[in-house]
Parts: sequence; C-alpha cells; structure tokens
Amino acid sequence: MKTSIPYYSDPSFTVFKVPDWRARFYKYLSLELWGNLPSPVQRFLSSWYTSIYDRPYSKNIIRPYIRLHYADKKYLEKFKPPYGKAEFESFQDFFIREFKTLPHTESPFVWPCEGLLCDENKVGRLEYVQVKTDLRDVATVFGLHKTEIPKNYTFTNVFLHNKNYHRIHSPVSGKITRIQHIPGDLIVLRPWIYKQNPSLPAFRNERYNIDITDEQDRRWFLSIVGGPAVGTIALSDRTVVGNTVEKLEELSLFYLGSTCCMAAPIAPRFHGKNSFVEVGIPY
Repeated sequence: MKTSIPYYSDPSFTVFKVPDWRARFYKYLSLELWGNLPSPVQRFLSSWYTSIYDRPYSKNIIRPYIRLHYADKKYLEKFKPPYGKAEFESFQDFFIREFKTLPHTESPFVWPCEGLLCDENKVGRLEYVQVKTDLRDVATVFGLHKTEIPKNYTFTNVFLHNKNYHRIHSPVSGKITRIQHIPGDLIVLRPWIYKQNPSLPAFRNERYNIDITDEQDRRWFLSIVGGPAVGTIALSDRTVVGNTVEKLEELSLFYLGSTCCMAAPIAPRFHGKNSFVEVGIPY
C-alpha cells in the first residue's frame, strides 16, 4: 500500500507554499537569468558560495540549524563527522555527515537517498520536456537513448533539501556497469517552482549517471544531479565500473544542493509522489 504525504504538511519536510506568481518569478530567475549565464560562471559562483561553509566559523551554525529544522533534538547523535574527524569543524562537515551505523532493513530494494519524492511515473507515460530549444525524453536524464530504458520502468526524482543527508547509497546489490559524467548547468532544483515539470533541472544540470546491474540481471539507472551552490559531486573510491556493490553501500556525496533520479525495474511499494523518503527504508 502506498502512502502519499503532501509535502506542505509533512513535519519532516517543512516548506512554505509558494503562490503561482512567485513560482513563476523564481522560475524566471532560475531559467532565464541564472540559467543563461555560461556554465563556467555558474560553477565559479557556486564554488565561491560553497567555500563560505568550509570556514571554521560556520560550525557555529550547526546547533541553531538543527533546532530550527529537526523536532528530534538528538538528531545529530545518529551521525559522525566525515573523514574520521573528531568533531564537526565547519558547516560543510555537517552537510556531508556520515551515519555512525547504516540503517538496517531486510528489503532487497531500498531508497538510495533522503528527501522529497517530487516526481514518480512510468517511463512510458512521461512526456517530453522542453530544454531551451530542444525536446528531451526521460532517457536524456541518464545520458541514454529512449530505447535503452524499458517503458515499464518507474522514474523517480528525490529532491534533497539543504537539511537532508547528502550521501547517495546503492538501492540494490549488484555490479556497477556504467558511469557517465554529463557537464551542464546548475539551475535551481526546488521542485515547487517548476509546477508541472518538477524534474526539469535533471534534464539540463550537471550530473553523474551510474548503472547498477542487480543479481537478476536487471539494470537500475541512477542520476546524481547538482544544483546551485554545489561545489562538487564526489564519487566514492569504490564507485568504479566493474566493482560489485552491496545494498546501501555509499556511491557518492554532494557538497550542498542536489537531487537524485532513478529509473528502476520495479515501482515504489510504499511511497507516492510528494511523500518523504529516507536512506535505507524499503523502496
């Protein structure tokens, strides 16, 4: 049975409802102004912005940020600083925090990330998306031709808010069979400003595509998409073509701002569009 939780009332994902006029304005700023800057300029400005959160004084933001965004005041106790550090030395350290112990589930298929499930549909039902002067189908997100992803596969897009855990894990055990980097823009990711096309940024932003072939010889397609303020998308050391990965093994991390798309051979069993998903819970 699926659950569908409107994200406006989800206590784990608090956002303000954006009026249509404001959404159109934000969309204009994202696509027409920021989106028309040369990609190198977007990346330079994003890297500069990200560097603010690498500075030692930014660690003072962490505790107030947790009080503002989490009902669970012991939230941070589930995590540890990255890279073996003894403490969080900057806000960026909090942003790329690591689980002390990975979530455990008996399910063979899990969600690879945490955030708002802002788009979900069968690949064959998805309409073309216009990107500048081009019409693109969903396979474009994954750097493939439309015939390479079966129409009965399910496409999902999870938007990671700044507060969410920003590491991507394998949704299934299997072998990495393809890795592809697609340079691109870094337009705003927030899905509520695109209304009918919440996945629009995934069609044009910089991204890494990773294919995992599971033990039943089915391909799972992941696309790890960057947005404004992303300093970089870093792949894990073991994220290499030919390597075998276990369910929940880490694949990559983001330095601020992101979304994760997936085309999977099965549909989500417990979650529908506009519900909140977490790393490791059954897919």
